Amino acid sequence: MGIPFKQQTAALCLLANLVFTTGFQNNAFSQGSPKNVEFWLTNPNRSVLFVKQQGTLSFRTSINANPTIDIDATKTFQSIDGFGYTLTGGSAMLINRMDAKAKAALLKELFSTEGKSIGVSYLRLSIGASDLDDRVFSYDDLPEGQTDVRLENFSLAPDRIHLIPVLKQILAINPNLKILGSPWSPPTWMKTNNNSKGGSLKLDYYDTYAQYFVNYIQGMKAEGIRIDAITIQNEPLHPGNNPSLLMLPAEQATFIKKSLGPSFKKAGIKTKIFLYDHNADRPDYPISILNDPEAKKYVDGSAFHLYAGPIEALSKVHDAHPDKNLYFTEQWIGAPGNLKGDLAWHVKTLIIGATRNWSRTVLEWNLAADPKQQPHTVGGCTECLGAITIAGNTITRNPAYYNVAVASKFVRPGSVRIQSNTSETLPNVAFKTPDGRKVVIVLNTKASAQAFNIRENGKQISTSLPAGSVGTYVW
Repeated sequence: MGIPFKQQTAALCLLANLVFTTGFQNNAFSQGSPKNVEFWLTNPNRSVLFVKQQGTLSFRTSINANPTIDIDATKTFQSIDGFGYTLTGGSAMLINRMDAKAKAALLKELFSTEGKSIGVSYLRLSIGASDLDDRVFSYDDLPEGQTDVRLENFSLAPDRIHLIPVLKQILAINPNLKILGSPWSPPTWMKTNNNSKGGSLKLDYYDTYAQYFVNYIQGMKAEGIRIDAITIQNEPLHPGNNPSLLMLPAEQATFIKKSLGPSFKKAGIKTKIFLYDHNADRPDYPISILNDPEAKKYVDGSAFHLYAGPIEALSKVHDAHPDKNLYFTEQWIGAPGNLKGDLAWHVKTLIIGATRNWSRTVLEWNLAADPKQQPHTVGGCTECLGAITIAGNTITRNPAYYNVAVASKFVRPGSVRIQSNTSETLPNVAFKTPDGRKVVIVLNTKASAQAFNIRENGKQISTSLPAGSVGTYVW
């Protein structure tokens, strides 16, 4: 006579709850040919920070009463371009000032996939200065009252000090890295207020500013740096930063269809154009531009931040224009950071939430800052915590480092999101990589440990996560 089913279930639940520190177990009732699964654990209590767990998880035919995440690789969604950060001018300066050996080790850790490296695959740059540079600049600064319609004074010289050398080292590690460029402000002489902060782009300079983008892309190409995409304006509805620019939807539409798109076409520029690059509370901004067929034909997709609005707003844009792509391009963490709260929110809302709402990227904000959250411009962000803090050659890994690592190492560019069911206590997202592997990222939102299964094709692994932890499962 066999063991009664209720007793089997109780025994399995007991087993599942014995191994929360390692998060894996072999089910005593499993049978069939096993498929081994890697399990990387990130626990916000800092006992385990994105570390591959010892032992073997295997898919088996099994029975238990735990919640189950079902994976269906036959149902596919968007492709993934990558996960990463904004390499601000300040970040590049801090990295470039490190000793050669320490700098090389840091860049390998960030951009390689070997060993414990986290495989960052996408970077955002500022076109000219962002507010996390040590000063405000453009590539064509002039004395007050002067103009340069032919851009004869255009120069990438400010970026040749730190940014370009660091990028060249990064590209030597990962030549396939994708790069997005975003301007915070045009040169002040193109603006209605002749100031780096606020103002709008003068209509008379729309064509000149379009050529400014062309010059930037061509100049970076001459340095061996390919710009995969640009956004037209960082946070176009936030003119209070320094630098910044106000650009309303109708202005952006006109700029694209009358100036930027035709200039790219004339110059043979293949760099993608992303709309908007601001908060999810205004999906009408990109939708209104995409509703204009003359503007839409030049546009690859729309970019979002999440300082306002719900992440689900990205799906509204997708539903309105399913032939255009979506990108998540910025989210900050305020100093000093709180790994428990930051890991849970960013993984649930961005790594899982943004990709479940069609985003092809998830980018956190500044890659690096010093212990005082510097450098920044006068009027720029004073509390932006870098993914890493750099003090000379000493590195501190902050929450954004782990937020990105749980996805970037294994969900490589070209991966495709696949179907997985989800729940409030086990939010998750699943991918199939270009080499045919599956990756599932799971967050345990409960205040206690939680046992669960991941099932594919009728077989499952039985695993568990400590409270608030993230598991990255790869097979």
